Amino acid sequence: MNQRTRAHTGPSSLLAMAVVIAAIIGAVGYRSVPTTFASADVRAPEAGEALGTADGAVPVGVTVFDDELPAVVNLDPDLLAALRRAATRAAREGVTLSVNSGWRSRAYQAQLLREAVEKYGSEEEAARWVATPDTSPHVSGHAVDIGRPAAAAWLAEHGAAYGLCRIYANEPWHFELRPDAVEHGCPPLYPDPTHDPRMR
Repeated sequence: MNQRTRAHTGPSSLLAMAVVIAAIIGAVGYRSVPTTFASADVRAPEAGEALGTADGAVPVGVTVFDDELPAVVNLDPDLLAALRRAATRAAREGVTLSVNSGWRSRAYQAQLLREAVEKYGSEEEAARWVATPDTSPHVSGHAVDIGRPAAAAWLAEHGAAYGLCRIYANEPWHFELRPDAVEHGCPPLYPDPTHDPRMR
């Protein structure tokens, strides 16, 4: 923000901006999870309800060595062990493998899916980015999203040695355990989750 802009931003301008933002939020409202995406046993969050760390939300700065957050400790033990071995080597090279997302509750996955439908405008387009609670490898603890592009790039280059592979071409941050990759390399990428047979 430059000096000229700062000079014209007084209390009345800030109040007006707050009123406009509140009006927009009220107009958009809350839409529930489409029934085609949500299983009957998944409780959709109430309007304004935020799901927290107990459901898999991850604060900034979490690494694969965190022993407190469910998003990390609820990962499949073999996946977590491989991540920690890779992260130890990465740290020696000055790279930190931070976690943007790991294990998620079914309710949190349903919320993410609802938000994706709102963002992308259709269930079909949302499915390219977010799986259902029934099919998501995050819900089962078999997937992790690595933070910071440099860290994800490092893991994409070196992860096969630990059985860690990218799965989707459109998600350079998403990794899963593929033990055969240690000897045979990672399998070909799916263009996006809609091409993954597990998502059907």
